[in-house]
Amino acid sequence: MVYSTWFKVLSVAATVLALFVIVLGAYVRLSDAGLGCPDWPGCYGKVFAPTSEVDIESANSIFPERPVETGKAWKEMVHRYFASFLGLLILAMAGIAWMNRKQAGQQVWLPAFLLGLVIFQGMLGMWTVTLLLKPAVVTMHLLAGMLTAALLWLVSLNTFEAKQEYRGSIDTGAPLKAWAAVALMVVYCQIALGGWTSTNYVALHCWDFPTCQGQWLPEMDLQEGFTLWRGLGANYEGGVLSNAAGVAVHFSHRIGALLTFFIVGILGIALLFAVKSRAVKLVSIIMLALLVTQLSLGVANVLLRLPIPVAVSHNGVAALLLLSLVSLNFFIRTNNQSR
Repeated sequence: MVYSTWFKVLSVAATVLALFVIVLGAYVRLSDAGLGCPDWPGCYGKVFAPTSEVDIESANSIFPERPVETGKAWKEMVHRYFASFLGLLILAMAGIAWMNRKQAGQQVWLPAFLLGLVIFQGMLGMWTVTLLLKPAVVTMHLLAGMLTAALLWLVSLNTFEAKQEYRGSIDTGAPLKAWAAVALMVVYCQIALGGWTSTNYVALHCWDFPTCQGQWLPEMDLQEGFTLWRGLGANYEGGVLSNAAGVAVHFSHRIGALLTFFIVGILGIALLFAVKSRAVKLVSIIMLALLVTQLSLGVANVLLRLPIPVAVSHNGVAALLLLSLVSLNFFIRTNNQSR
């Protein structure tokens, strides 16, 4: 029972921390601090970002191509510290799960998978720096972080035995169950599109709304815009896409947002009529509120010229929207299994 209690506490704490790390990572990226430390895992060869004149002079002599910007260096390192602590929490979860593996209901394989995922996430963090913000790597780093948060939340839902609480609370059939799964995948794909937009620095290539550069269908180069892997050695900070390619990425993200709005919106409205439990109905309302908020933040990003608080909030709300869909899929699948 002691291990079970600690596992519950760690699963919730790790979920909250994963969300915080996602938001913090977005802040680091959007404040152009992704290369605040040109090496990994240290910062200019140190455990802490250089602040003294002696350390800064030494760092500049070692990395003359990347002079120290103390503020950006600290942003990057603080993100690494919190990400490392998240890794330790997941390691502890996996260890407790293995020690308690003979206890009925104890999750083992999902915590083990999360441990492997967070190790891979650390490698992506390293490659983000060493490959100079390569968009494919940075986008994968974001997606792995979102997947980590989603799976941690799934562990938490299973740990607190929400299955028992919500059995029979949703009057669903196969169509609604399939629609919920599709909505979850659509949101994750839209997050990928948003990450691709951000990591290619094309969030303002369409600076007006609802048109793009004054046109309803601007000139686009989809082939260049969605070339996922480019040559090594280039510095991708600031973006390298042509205007037509950048517009293609940005415009695709807008189309994806519209598709997501309709698919998730229909799911939320359908659930409001299908559910009997007030708790599940509340989750549906929260999901719809997050959906509207997310769309509003996306529009505000364009009209207000990408202010950092709004852009960071756009990332955070995307993560919460993903978790709300994880919750609804969990409840729906549990209800169908209990029949």
